[in-house]
Amino acid sequence: MPSIIEAASLSKNFGRVRALDGLELDVTEGEVHGFLGPNGAGKSTTLRVLLGLIRASGGATSVFGLDPWRDSVAVHRRLAYVPGDVDLWPGLTGGEAIDLLTSLRGGADEALRAELVDEFEFDPRITARNYSKGNRQKVALIAAFARPAELYLFDEPTSGLDPVMEAVFRRRVERVVAGGATVLLSSHILSEVEQLCDRVTIIRAGRTVETGSLSDLRHLTRTTFSAVTAADVAAVAALSGVHDARREGEKLVFEVDTDALPPVLAALAGSGVSGLTVAPPSLEDLFLRHYGDDLARGSGRSA
Repeated sequence: MPSIIEAASLSKNFGRVRALDGLELDVTEGEVHGFLGPNGAGKSTTLRVLLGLIRASGGATSVFGLDPWRDSVAVHRRLAYVPGDVDLWPGLTGGEAIDLLTSLRGGADEALRAELVDEFEFDPRITARNYSKGNRQKVALIAAFARPAELYLFDEPTSGLDPVMEAVFRRRVERVVAGGATVLLSSHILSEVEQLCDRVTIIRAGRTVETGSLSDLRHLTRTTFSAVTAADVAAVAALSGVHDARREGEKLVFEVDTDALPPVLAALAGSGVSGLTVAPPSLEDLFLRHYGDDLARGSGRSA
């Protein structure tokens, strides 16, 4: 499929701070692409470059084959954007804010707008100064979905929403993608990414560290086993691909590399197992393995 977004060796400096350091990103037409990394990794900076809000310091970037800085007006006609912290005009009602935002892209589909207001359980008559964070997010989400776009850029879009509204958002993403749209989703809700995304790009310190489908990236994680068995801990720990084997009461708990699963399962079957729980690898495991040290130290740079 053709690429909708391309970034090659993308860099951005803010004075002496290097926010992006050779980042690579490729988002193909019709996919939902997850964009992950800890706070300060450079996700929001990348999105601002793609939106033409700031100019890259180096590298090449294109959206729809256009330069987002030089051709920002043409690019914005074809996309919708939702930030993670929405600021609204305090004196406008929510409905007026939605109308203003959608007018920038040619106006809302009124039937779709009404459907979204109902689905997001949103009261458009209240002035923006009286909205909670979640309701401000709803304004931006309704405005984004109320007129079809070719590309949706989401930067922590469900921040402040409850689980019911998060589910509404996921359904809406699935509908626009079914209609042929492309989505770039930056999110800290890893279950959301797992449910929606075809591929993910993980960045750290302004650089791309992994890109691929979720099945491609699961080789970086380990499956956790909890087995009720009399098997010897040392014998299990000696198996190739087994890590951190330990006794927890009557259970033997250990982790297994994905490519070592078949022989470990065979060895475990011969040891007499009366109970077994298997926790498959998740995107959260992958995320923490890449960034656990950074998160523990609380380090990071401005996004």
